Amino acid sequence: MTQRFIKMHGLGNDFVILDARKGAVAMNAARARAIADRRTGVGCDQVILLEPSEVADVRMRIWNADGGEVESCGNATRCVVKLEGRPVTIETKGGILSGDADGVDMGAPRFGWEEIPLAYAMDTASVPVGWEELQDGAAVNVGNPHIVFFVKDADKFDLARLGPIIENDPLFPERVNVNVASFEDDAIRLRVWERGAGLTAACGTGACATAVAAIRQRLVSSPVEVRLPGGSLVIDWTAGGTIRMNGPATFVFSGEMDL
Repeated sequence: MTQRFIKMHGLGNDFVILDARKGAVAMNAARARAIADRRTGVGCDQVILLEPSEVADVRMRIWNADGGEVESCGNATRCVVKLEGRPVTIETKGGILSGDADGVDMGAPRFGWEEIPLAYAMDTASVPVGWEELQDGAAVNVGNPHIVFFVKDADKFDLARLGPIIENDPLFPERVNVNVASFEDDAIRLRVWERGAGLTAACGTGACATAVAAIRQRLVSSPVEVRLPGGSLVIDWTAGGTIRMNGPATFVFSGEMDL
């Protein structure tokens, strides 16, 4: 059976998008891994499945390259908004998001330890545990779980080594996305170890979580530019409000795959 797909990316964070609104597409961990494989599949960081929704314009389901289904993805949200070509509401496992040509609304961040979630109660603004030089991170849920560490130079930090250790620490029962950030000019320099995907060129929810953590600690003011290896996003957030994210989304190609 062949299936049409679209390849898109947001700052190099790339997706294979399947539209199942007119005909169901069966998806599971093994199939997602096969599609995401860069040698024998189409290749991507995440597989995106668009389905009918009873509460929004479209339902978006997300599988990481390791086959795990996750709650939310900021770069994929921007891609779906661009694909739709109109203001759109998007149902995800992490909540209902919305977007238009001016950016996407990623909803309100959550800070409760049980909302991240963490294994037990603690201060999420400065988590009192550490992994070698990464200490006192800020935990934020922006549709999916993140921990943010501010370091002297994010570009020089060995995130490939510590990222998977923190991702799979028992403190995080649903695993966690790991962000290391530093400051340059009035902007944030960010690198992300994505849960189930590893180091990526960009992570939209990581940019949101890191900007929120920095604004919450009064390290920067909103809106703030977040510079990732693949390019920049602008994040706007005021305490008590929702997160607004603006950045590019790019169509790469379309094709057919044999499922």
